[in-house]
Amino acid sequence: MQVVSDADGVFQAVSPSATRLLGWAPEEMIGRDLFAFTHPDGHQASREALQQARREPLPPHRNRYRHKDGSHRWIAWVTTPEDDLIYCYGRDVTVETEQAKSLLKAEEALRQSQKLEAIGQLTGSVAHDFNNLLTVIKSSTDLLKRPDLAEERRTRYVAAISDTVDRAARLTSQLLAFARRQTLKPEVFAACDGVRAITDMMGTLTGTRIKLGFDLPERRLFINADPSQFDTALVNMAVNARDAMDGDGRIDIAVRPADAMPAIRTHEAMDGPYVAISVKDSGCGIASDKLDRIFEPFFTTKEIGKGTGLGLSQVFGFAKQSGGDVVVSSVVGEGTTFTLYLPRVPVTRRKRAKAIGPDLLTVGHATCVLVVEDNADVGSFSVQALIELGYLPILAATGAEALIELAKDADRFDVVFSDVVMPGMSGIDLADEIRRRYPELPVVLTSGYSHVLAREGTHGFELLQKPYSIEQLSRTLHTAVRDRGQRSTLDA
Repeated sequence: MQVVSDADGVFQAVSPSATRLLGWAPEEMIGRDLFAFTHPDGHQASREALQQARREPLPPHRNRYRHKDGSHRWIAWVTTPEDDLIYCYGRDVTVETEQAKSLLKAEEALRQSQKLEAIGQLTGSVAHDFNNLLTVIKSSTDLLKRPDLAEERRTRYVAAISDTVDRAARLTSQLLAFARRQTLKPEVFAACDGVRAITDMMGTLTGTRIKLGFDLPERRLFINADPSQFDTALVNMAVNARDAMDGDGRIDIAVRPADAMPAIRTHEAMDGPYVAISVKDSGCGIASDKLDRIFEPFFTTKEIGKGTGLGLSQVFGFAKQSGGDVVVSSVVGEGTTFTLYLPRVPVTRRKRAKAIGPDLLTVGHATCVLVVEDNADVGSFSVQALIELGYLPILAATGAEALIELAKDADRFDVVFSDVVMPGMSGIDLADEIRRRYPELPVVLTSGYSHVLAREGTHGFELLQKPYSIEQLSRTLHTAVRDRGQRSTLDA
């Protein structure tokens, strides 16, 4: 249909085809403005389009017109202004618009279905691995209950429980890394130094039949990342390369500057200073139909029992959470190259590392600790463990209870040990409030996972990751109290 309107959108002329498209006779539309016929939801967009159409040809614009029978039709318009009038050509695009909407709905339903399938696969894999770990723990505890158990066996079963807990902790850590929900502790360090620090471990992991080559520039390229997770990512890539060569071949690790990060998967190329760390192997390569899946958690091309499928997902999660990404190129039968891109930062003066104090797993130093834990079982166990180590713990179930205890006499406490995820006031909120009220009182946080920590970091507080050992707990609390004493001495 064709119409001519004035600057206010009032129709001056309407072609007879309006009757075929909308059911209105031209004389029923002439003298009335377009808003009398368009759907109210589109009035604001139509006003903006009308303002532009007064000055210049309108880019493709569509709105819903009311048919005389009460239904609506989508009309796409092309316009041209001339002599204070707007000449408009409209085309009925209802069918293609509804088809596009149906396609979007179908695509969204497919994405939701794929998401649920992925969640199901992930849940099943996690359940499988954790049930294996729990089986070891359960069997060991049952055996420990047997009367007249030999000391050698008791020691073996306790060691099995401890080792299994460590494996479970690594499993959850890798899952959080893939989901970009781990709590990182970034530091500025030279990528080359990080690679050099683990060269000996690389050689041990890969074996004597694999030759290792390193191409590290003399120029130190600095990154701001979690050193521990950086090491883990390199090890995971090296182990993946080793397995692809069946223990015999060559791995080349190179570090170089990059002025941009290439287009990766659905992301466009990004300019900016980066450091590229590549791990190249001479292995069997990866088939093209599997390249898109290799970073999925629990996806592995290895035989059953030869890998968890979490190594590369940790690399992916660490890279993304550190502001970078990882790209892979592979030729079947020739080898694979993984390149980790991390943002490059200016060199900064590094803080002198503090000397690690002695292991104070002894009884009698009588450090007073305010333990804040909403889980009754965990809180009770933490208190008992601290009593065994010679601490004087007082338990508070919430942040509000902790503040009440501190208000009674904050000077009796040497340190506060608080969980992060709690109902009401979180551990971070509590720590911030303690910092405001009692700036000299150190706070140590603990958490297995917190979306706040993953997003915002630790707010400058010391963090002890769950699950932690009694040795780690004692050492961390001792360090916090020691640092407080050193600050007091310097202030004096």
